[in-house]
Amino acid sequence: MKYLLIIQMNPEVWESLSEDERNEIASGQQGFMDTITASGEMVGTHALADPSQSAVVRGRPGAVTVTDGPFLEAKEYMGGFYVVDCDGPERAYELAAMIPGTDRLPVEVRPVIFTAGYGLGEPDTP
Repeated sequence: MKYLLIIQMNPEVWESLSEDERNEIASGQQGFMDTITASGEMVGTHALADPSQSAVVRGRPGAVTVTDGPFLEAKEYMGGFYVVDCDGPERAYELAAMIPGTDRLPVEVRPVIFTAGYGLGEPDTP
């Protein structure tokens, strides 16, 4: 089953870390990627820009509104994610705990219930 491992970024926490700690977390991502690639559990990963660089689109073709944002009240935002394919939630939790920095920046684990090319309600893997 596929799981989305969402890295929750908190700018206050990030800024409170030393430069060495931030570099350790950032450079440690490659080791984690190597590990889950070797185990066959890596599906994909992306780091995301700060929300200040995003926009919100509302509407439909011909009637679209684009605004800056989102402007959230929360201190944390989605900083990046991994998609993994593993045996079950317990393994997904183990993988999430292996992501460098999870002692300071939490990781949300969410099952993937739909993958393009597969119908709703069908397994998301061939």
